[in-house]
Parts: sequence; C-alpha cells; structure tokens
Amino acid sequence: MKKIVIWLVVVSSLFGYDYYYLLNIDNNVSQQSMRSWLAGDFGLKPYKVNYLLPYGISDHEYNSNIPTVDYKNIEAELQVSLKLQVRHNLLGLDERYYLSYTHQAFWQIYITSSPFRESIYNPEGFVVFPIKDETSIFGFNSIKVALAHRSNGQPDTREVVFSNGQALGNLSRSINYVYTTLRLQHQTLMSDFTFWARIPENKATDDNPDIIDYIGYGSVKFTYFINKHMFTFMGRGNLRTKKGAFEATYSYPLIYNNFFIKFFSGYTESLIDYNRNVTKLSIGFSFSR
Repeated sequence: MKKIVIWLVVVSSLFGYDYYYLLNIDNNVSQQSMRSWLAGDFGLKPYKVNYLLPYGISDHEYNSNIPTVDYKNIEAELQVSLKLQVRHNLLGLDERYYLSYTHQAFWQIYITSSPFRESIYNPEGFVVFPIKDETSIFGFNSIKVALAHRSNGQPDTREVVFSNGQALGNLSRSINYVYTTLRLQHQTLMSDFTFWARIPENKATDDNPDIIDYIGYGSVKFTYFINKHMFTFMGRGNLRTKKGAFEATYSYPLIYNNFFIKFFSGYTESLIDYNRNVTKLSIGFSFSR
C-alpha cells in the first residue's frame, strides 16, 4: 500500500490561506473524510442570523442588580445559531426534522471587567412540512411545528442578600413553549406568521409568570431581498395588554461577511429585562443571513 502523502503549503501572510493537497491519498474514504473535515461539513447549518454587533446604544442604562456594578446604555451583542437535520420524510410528506441551538449574549465591553449582562440559551426541536403551492395567490411555502426552551441559565437568587441588606432579587428567567410558523413566499418576499403557547409551570416556582403579557402570543415577520440588500421587519405583541416589540434589520454582503444593522423597540429585548421597554440601535457584522 502506497504511503498516504499530504502536502501542506502555507501561503504567505499576504494571503492568509492554507492549502491541503488530497489527490495523492489512495484511500477514497479517508480522502472524503478529510474533505468534510476541512470544509467543516458535518451537517451543522446556520439557523437564525449569526452576528457580532460591537456597538449598540439604547435609550437608557441597564439595571445590574448588583450594588457595586453600573451598566451603561452602550454594549456589544452577539448571536450564534446553528441547526442540524436529524431525519427526513418519516411521514412520507417530504418533511424535515431538525435540532437547533441559539446563543445570544449582551456584553458590557465598555465598562471595567467587561461582564456579560446576560446570556440567553435557546435549544429547539422542530419539523418543517413543505407546501407545494404553485397556483394559489397566497404563495404557501411551508409549515413549521416546534418545541423550544429559552432561558438565561441563572439560578433562583431570591434568597440572596448583600452585606448592606439589599436583596439581589431573582435573576432566573425561562420559558418553555410550543409554536408553529406558516411561511408564505412571493418572489423575494418571505412572510412568516408565528403563533406560540407557553407550557404551564408551577406557579410557586415560576420565574416570570407574566412574561406572555410582554412577548405576546404571536408575531409577523417579513424578509425582503432587493439585489444584494436584505431587509427584515418583525412585530409581535399581546392585544390584551397592548405590549410587544418591533424589530428591523438590514444587511449587505461584504468580502467575508455582511454589514448588519438592527433596530429594536419594545419589551423582552433580553429576558432579565423582559418587562422593561427598550429602544436600541446596534451596528456590526453578520456571518449568515
């Protein structure tokens, strides 16, 4: 058996690329495994937008809950969101089954020690049923059914009291819910109509019993492409409490990523401040759209 030869050539720092020569590998299975490894192709795909926003400014300073720490109204924000297809066509409807994970972080990089104000963990399991609609004026595209959990990973801190007698309050926030999304498509306009229901929790241990009053029961989101420009507009709310939020984003492709702007106004920008109205503009880059 011939010796497997892999040539690694590092091009000068002017280019910054690594080239791997695989043609001399005799074992085709090993060669394909290396190709998958080098391409990072192990089934993980972008889910929600992945972004890094170094500068975000809100209309007021954030509460820190800690007497010795004062948060500013300027911070960075980042999000990593991936999905993995786990099954396909179990019911014969060409449906696809996925697991996903989204991590969102609010980073106070402009104060001493640069703490994370909050990190939000959002795993999901969902199935997407395609709709073959070539004649309807509605442009039905798909129906998505999902089970999700969203929390900030904090423990119940209601019993924590500082040396000065000030209570910390409960930092824990979480919600378990099911939702469905109907997607319509009209050429480059995607319209998503989403409705969700919270899974009931024990009232004695519920960290945020009134959170539905602020995030509502559903949302409408429009995604529109014109040439290389991408716009999104999302609104959600609760008609009974008249509380909710509006979010708009814009992105434009650069050489290796996308210029990205996000505007948010309303409730539940983050879980820790779910019942506080925030208006915020953030600027940075996205790595998927």
